[in-house]
Amino acid sequence: MQKTVLNEDHRRSGARMVDFGGWEMPLHYGSQIEEHHAVRRDAGMFDVSHMCVVDITGLDSAAFLRRLIANNIDRLQVAGKALYSAMLNEAGGVIDDLIVYYLDESNYRLVINAGTAAKDLRWMAGRLADWQLAATITQRREGAGALAMIAVQGPNARQKVWQALPDCRSACESLQPFFAARCGDLFIARTGYTGEDGYEITLPAEQASELWTALADTGVQPCGLGARDTLRLEAGMNLYGQDMDENISPLDAGLAWTVDLVAPRDFVGKAALVTRPQQQQFLGLLLKDRGVLRAHQKVVTSQGAGEITSGSFSPTMQQSIALARLPLAAAIGDTVEVAIRDKLLAARVVKPCFVRKGSILV
Repeated sequence: MQKTVLNEDHRRSGARMVDFGGWEMPLHYGSQIEEHHAVRRDAGMFDVSHMCVVDITGLDSAAFLRRLIANNIDRLQVAGKALYSAMLNEAGGVIDDLIVYYLDESNYRLVINAGTAAKDLRWMAGRLADWQLAATITQRREGAGALAMIAVQGPNARQKVWQALPDCRSACESLQPFFAARCGDLFIARTGYTGEDGYEITLPAEQASELWTALADTGVQPCGLGARDTLRLEAGMNLYGQDMDENISPLDAGLAWTVDLVAPRDFVGKAALVTRPQQQQFLGLLLKDRGVLRAHQKVVTSQGAGEITSGSFSPTMQQSIALARLPLAAAIGDTVEVAIRDKLLAARVVKPCFVRKGSILV
């Protein structure tokens, strides 16, 4: 398995290590539930160095990204502004979901998923060659210039980052959500994957252990993949490989807001999305009976069949919740049934955002 630069730090902290897409990553440090609550109530940190930072540079960088991704990078006009998007294949399926940061017209930074990084890089290199554009694709996860990433999330996350990095407070204190700023070697973005406020900090790999320790010294709780998954599920955030993949349209995965079909520009997959409009809705489920909702369970509605894509027990709500693809006629407030083992259990259809900034929304 591949290891992040913080692997030994996790082991010294007693983490339970697991295989996550070929990476040895911490599942938890003793209690997944306590880590989940730490993020909702105070501050937690995640090693996300397995994610892959990709720098796109050159005169045709903007032209390349206009054709490569489904969202419109022309919306990025201010240095540090970020945009969430899907990268599609010709059939309109999701190759990956990613964040792109605008640095200037010839300099962009992408963050792509760990398990899809090799595939993504091959795809991007192929499109760049096909279109014969003047741009360079540089991955920053391995080799010279390798970067690490630490996400610090929670209502007190920003204050604790400023304690650990007092010299960077002036650079990042005024950042609005989905903006990033540089502080020396650090690239600090006000983004995250938990539904809480905080920062995602990209920095030279050799500096990661020192920052991890400094954050722990301020009381930030180390958190593993278990808490990360329940937090993102409560926040209604998609997970690649479960909620969407190369066979799923972003329109059916609740990602229509990340697709720009209005602007005259063309992009990979646009023609397929235009000819095959949305087929299903992406909605949330609250289980009304006792049980646990899981991925791939079938959903029975009066309008037709659906399927759960992600499901778990919500530590914040103390209730089982799920994300699901349901028929277009399904409506928020409907009661549906979920096949769990040999039983059909009742669930309520809700807007797919259960918890944000510590508040239960459904």
